[in-house]
Amino acid sequence: MVKAKRFVVVKHFQNNPKPSDLKLVVEELPTLQNEEFLVQAEYLSVDPYMRVYTQRYPTGITMIGIQVAKIIESKNTDFPVGKRIIGPLGWRTHTIINPYGPEHDFLGIKPMLVPDIGDLSPSLLLGALGLTGISAYFGLLDICKPIQGEVLVVSGAGGAVGSHVGQIAKKIFGLTVIGITDSDEKCKWLVEELGFDYAIDYKKEDVEVSLRKAAPKGIDCYFDNVGGEISTSVIYQMNNYGRIAACGSISSYNLDSSSLTKSTILQPPFVFNRLKMEGFLATDWKDRWNEGIQKNLQWIREGKLLYRETITNGFENMFDAFVGMLEGENIGKALVQV
Repeated sequence: MVKAKRFVVVKHFQNNPKPSDLKLVVEELPTLQNEEFLVQAEYLSVDPYMRVYTQRYPTGITMIGIQVAKIIESKNTDFPVGKRIIGPLGWRTHTIINPYGPEHDFLGIKPMLVPDIGDLSPSLLLGALGLTGISAYFGLLDICKPIQGEVLVVSGAGGAVGSHVGQIAKKIFGLTVIGITDSDEKCKWLVEELGFDYAIDYKKEDVEVSLRKAAPKGIDCYFDNVGGEISTSVIYQMNNYGRIAACGSISSYNLDSSSLTKSTILQPPFVFNRLKMEGFLATDWKDRWNEGIQKNLQWIREGKLLYRETITNGFENMFDAFVGMLEGENIGKALVQV
């Protein structure tokens, strides 16, 4: 019998997640049935969306999340031992999967064999070559519709999606790129290593003033990962017909809805500057995922896209990695290696 560890949601998060909201349990898995296969987790992703999406489900579920896992036993010829899969299996070390069943379907995502990425780390399938890279690629190209010479601002720029977006915009499409982040170290990384034109530390600088210095002629595109007053400062400096891709709102995820601060009214810049803002999920382009993966893979191999991972070792440390990511402790993609 294989013993699996998993984190169970025992209480919905209120304000900042607490260790007592989750419980680590151990369970024995049954014998495989025909068409099933058993996987062992290698890397698990921790992402901001987990904080809010968990509220949509009842307590008692396995904490949600996506992982890369290796097949260690199989009774399904389409999923042979030794291959890897990526799937929304949640925070668990071992999982029995029936690929034709609905139990591991999350937002329309089902476990699937991963594409061949050669000698690159399989961890990238959760980052630059996974939902991170897919969100960056389609959010920028299909919603912001970048044009060479324009100015792009990226909030949450030191994280996985933001750092990826800025590089595509700068290195592939020739935009002036301004990143907003939360530390000197991240600012230095964005400018000196990733090629951003400017980086603003919102904890030390006045964002509104710094943006006017970095973009004196205004902003054309905004890739928004944080929401809140930072986004208001950006939106009020956007040019006519500016485009906004709303990827996330991490500034509000740990706040109770009753305690959200009142924000500056946004209708004036939207109306008079004819701005367009669109929210999205990576699953909106599910039928085009391979395009995004292959493009990002090409640019990585060409040296145009760099990446950085903050890896926490040990399944038992999932919660600490999750909270650290929400507090901005990671640079680039936050992962747990089992």
